[in-house]
Amino acid sequence: MLGIAACMVVVSVVIYAYKRIMPPPPKGPPVITSPRIKLRDGRHLAYSERGVQRENATYKVILVHGYDSSKDIYLPLSQEVMAELGLYIVTYDRAGYGESDPNPKRNVKSEAFDIQELAEQLHLGSKFYLIGMSIGTYPVWACLKYIPHRLAGVSLVVPVINFWWPYFPPKLVKREFEKQLKRDQWKLRIAHYAPGFVLYWWMTQKFFPRDSISERHPILLNKRDLETMQQMSQVPMPNQHKIRQQGEYESLYRDMMVHFGDWEFDPMELQNPFPQNDEASYVYLWQGHEDKLVPFQLQRFLARQLPWIRYHEVPDGGHFIIHEKYLCEAIFRELLLGEQPKIN
Repeated sequence: MLGIAACMVVVSVVIYAYKRIMPPPPKGPPVITSPRIKLRDGRHLAYSERGVQRENATYKVILVHGYDSSKDIYLPLSQEVMAELGLYIVTYDRAGYGESDPNPKRNVKSEAFDIQELAEQLHLGSKFYLIGMSIGTYPVWACLKYIPHRLAGVSLVVPVINFWWPYFPPKLVKREFEKQLKRDQWKLRIAHYAPGFVLYWWMTQKFFPRDSISERHPILLNKRDLETMQQMSQVPMPNQHKIRQQGEYESLYRDMMVHFGDWEFDPMELQNPFPQNDEASYVYLWQGHEDKLVPFQLQRFLARQLPWIRYHEVPDGGHFIIHEKYLCEAIFRELLLGEQPKIN
């Protein structure tokens, strides 16, 4: 009897441990209130439009949201400015976020083709403009690699670095990596090296500090970011409760695994997508000098390796520069009109 009881205890412990570490399935079908397109693989992408009517637009831009965000991202562009520019913007929930279906096979490449299918089904034309922010820039790098012929111009805003891109000098990477909080170093290593269930366990366990983002550590925001965040709080993001409605694993954690995993290419190996030096077609990169999430030293190195990128560094800017009214407008005006920004 004692042997049977011991076996039952062991089995119970194993089942409990298995349930604790294995990521749960998506939380059922999402609540849908937005228009969606159906992709070739059967998944759906939800999208939102702003600016002038699509058919009347001079410029058509796809905007890619970042971590723990959605198609309803705060963008301080007035209707008057968008009308002046003849600007149409489409944002979308990336796979697993908001009202878009999860993609269990999500990788860097799949994100590029999600964008291409979105452009095709919305009839954005043979070429479109593309802006990505924060971790939402890995789909943009993928577009530069896999569908450069579809791009009219690109802006990467505070693009999150993958410390395992091969072209980075090891000493530089080691120095900047070690500046991260210990909890973030562990998170990044786990996201890069470990299976998904280990990352899930790390992000849900209560024994150790998990990461500074989920714990909203004050070290992440500089003075300028804090001021911007205060302004943003006065205009709440609609449907914010839907961002993680399909589970944190399918949205947040899979995002980390893809971005910090092994890529099929290194961005620093990319070729100029506009080799004819078309005056209307450029790639721009915006970085805050005081960004607490993305080391400007690595960003500078990357920009030097890709001389066809026009690099801007905002002296006291943080991670939220696209949410500042002046800089947001400057990012769009430079991308669409080639206007040189005055950075302050």
